[in-house]
Amino acid sequence: MSAPELTALKTMPISFPGLLGDWEFNPDPVALHIGHGIYWYGIILALAFLAGLLLCMRQAKRYGLTEDHVLDLVLWAVPCCILGSRIYYVIFYLDLYRTPTGELDWLRMAAIWDGGIAIYGTVIAGALVVFFFTRRRSIPFGAMTDLAVLGLLLGQIIGRWANFINREAFGGPTDLPWRMRVWVSAYEYVDVHPTFLYESLWNLLGLLLILFVVSKARRFDGENTWFYFLWYGLGRAWIEGLRTDSLYLFDWTFFGQPIRVSQALSVAMAAVAACALFYEIKIKGRSAVGLYVNRPSAEPETPVSDGAETSGKPELSPETEAAKEEHAEEAAASQEAETSAKKAAGTLPSEGENSHGHST
Repeated sequence: MSAPELTALKTMPISFPGLLGDWEFNPDPVALHIGHGIYWYGIILALAFLAGLLLCMRQAKRYGLTEDHVLDLVLWAVPCCILGSRIYYVIFYLDLYRTPTGELDWLRMAAIWDGGIAIYGTVIAGALVVFFFTRRRSIPFGAMTDLAVLGLLLGQIIGRWANFINREAFGGPTDLPWRMRVWVSAYEYVDVHPTFLYESLWNLLGLLLILFVVSKARRFDGENTWFYFLWYGLGRAWIEGLRTDSLYLFDWTFFGQPIRVSQALSVAMAAVAACALFYEIKIKGRSAVGLYVNRPSAEPETPVSDGAETSGKPELSPETEAAKEEHAEEAAASQEAETSAKKAAGTLPSEGENSHGHST
């Protein structure tokens, strides 16, 4: 059986008594009360997605890719990742989507607006989309994922604050100075681990490491990706152990304890990533020479203006073009002077006559 889940009221304030004293924050989960409501959760996730997209577009050239590659991938990835995150959640909370007679309630499964998504479902679906996309475009899978994990991490950093607004994804009781106070009833509160904050900060540190350390010393396409799985796996493994709303692997247990799906997957993921990095760097001895961005075929094409035809020749600089035009003008003037001199000497026919002196 899973551990009892703490559920905080979404209408009661949040506070950090060990850091901010009596100061409280009481955000309304609904940003705009229009129709069924526009929730802060959706707005924050949308901002997280846009921030991740912009980061990938700005970093694309460093991986031998273009902004068009990023945009084309996103068109497929977004709907597939939403679907994947929902399917992952439903599979491990399947009993919530059964009718009183035990049959599956397919309409409730599809009601994603009622909540229920999981980041690992997003990652799995995203990886599948990237795999097929890169095969179709003849792009190395590792080069594309090395770029994609940057946007994914930034999206996770921002997206976790949607959990804060919703009073969810927090941990068990604690008395640490940075404890977060939430209300579980109108008269009862509990001080808990702000695990949403732990994960957001952990991912921020991971993103900075990739941007300023790992990517600058990248030796093979896929190194950023494996580092992401190692870093995120290690962080999620210990953070998940603090949470009270984990997805559990059905009724399976390990040494008498229920198995948290995300925690088990995180440990396995981190172990596989560590082995992959060791193999590629230490055993295969990869170097930056083989990176896709360093291959001649990965160099960006020279843009061609509308209506112009390409001749396969290198484009001349403005200075070279000016010198060429000036030389052509001088040659034309010299030719004209020579022609005039020959006419004056009678060695060329005058205008209006052919080469035999007859009028035309």
